[in-house]
Amino acid sequence: MSAVISPIQDRLAKAGVAGVTIAWADNNGIPRSRTVPLAALPDAVQRGVGITPLFAVFDSHDGITFAHDSLSTPSGDIRLVPDADLVTALAGQPGFAWAPGRQVGPDGEPWPYDQRTRLDAQVARAAAAGLSLRAGFELEFFVSQAGDEPAAAQQGPAYSPHALLQVDEFAAAVLRDLAANGVPVGQLHAEYGLSQLEVSLAPADPVTAADRQLLARQTIHAAARARGLRVSFAPLVTLEGVGNGLHLHVSVSRGGGNLLAVNGAGLPGGDGARFLGGLLRDLPAIAAVSAPSVPSLLRRRPGYFAGAYQFWGVENREAPLRYVPASAFIGTDRANVELKASDASGNPYLALTAVLAAGLAGIDDNAELPPPVQEDPGAWSSEQRTERAIPALPVTPEGQERALLDSKRIGDALGEPLLGAFTAVRRADAAWAAEHSPEETVASHRWRY
Repeated sequence: MSAVISPIQDRLAKAGVAGVTIAWADNNGIPRSRTVPLAALPDAVQRGVGITPLFAVFDSHDGITFAHDSLSTPSGDIRLVPDADLVTALAGQPGFAWAPGRQVGPDGEPWPYDQRTRLDAQVARAAAAGLSLRAGFELEFFVSQAGDEPAAAQQGPAYSPHALLQVDEFAAAVLRDLAANGVPVGQLHAEYGLSQLEVSLAPADPVTAADRQLLARQTIHAAARARGLRVSFAPLVTLEGVGNGLHLHVSVSRGGGNLLAVNGAGLPGGDGARFLGGLLRDLPAIAAVSAPSVPSLLRRRPGYFAGAYQFWGVENREAPLRYVPASAFIGTDRANVELKASDASGNPYLALTAVLAAGLAGIDDNAELPPPVQEDPGAWSSEQRTERAIPALPVTPEGQERALLDSKRIGDALGEPLLGAFTAVRRADAAWAAEHSPEETVASHRWRY
């Protein structure tokens, strides 16, 4: 192993790296890490770094819940192993490198609470069926002046180059640093919300997409700090604001052919339609994983592009499942589906695990796909939504939990141990929020992401 690591250490030493940060995301989507000196990297790659298994039951406020029976004591230890092939010298943090970590047991065997391993299983399931998957995240974030209270760093207008001009040096640094850190970017722009920017990451295989989402957030935080700014990826920065999504795009292919490409009717057919049908069928359970926090639920309002109802549409930005067709102009292989009910409080590996599990199950059992909806159901009466069979997605912790536990497909994909820990964490967060106002709950999450 040391013979393999030596060239990496040499490269990092020449870049002035002193320490390697090994990162993962917990069940709240919050990045956690350990940092080892560069000299200790070979040992970390071979044996891992010791961490407590209780990270699986940390809540969003750094509280630890012991309500999950299998992790109900402070005893025990697991190992965090960096992916040596993905060690990256951080352009915006001279002196440090970054690598995604995998959690394993003391014997080096897979640990059932490791989120990256659960995603691996779904990718393997797809490969066994002759399917390949691509995914990419769009990251929305609030740019603030430094300080504890949110203070807009730019005043808009939305989508305007004048807005970017107000944070010009920061925006340029984000693009340069992401490129230097090996994170390809599709575009960057000022978004709709106050002082909100968005960076779209290029698609990749699912595990790489999740890794890059974490690395991109680290990179953007560092670029902001270096310029006297502060950023938040939290679902809501203020209670009345539009909030931030981390929208997830996914495509599925077989034999090089994109299954989500349109058929003769101008919509996906066959297994592509079944994949979408599986996503729509399990959408409440998916959202319980991809946007699980109490602020996620406070953000789930009609008119906020946050996905308030259970339906799909073609380029309909109010749809929680937005189908994005391809064309000869943009490329016939570009068809994908966007999950809008997705934000930074969702662990990226688990969000993708839930999406892939639902879509693959849809192919397996011929899930039906109803016609798309091209309007905003939020503008309809409740009777109209009932007539069209378009229910609201859950907006309470109890409703989200029921949706998740009622889906055997998503539960099986997470695995019983991780599902138990995840549910215990959600209950701990809900109990905290029940004793605080919505404003206090939003504020408590603001700088966690």
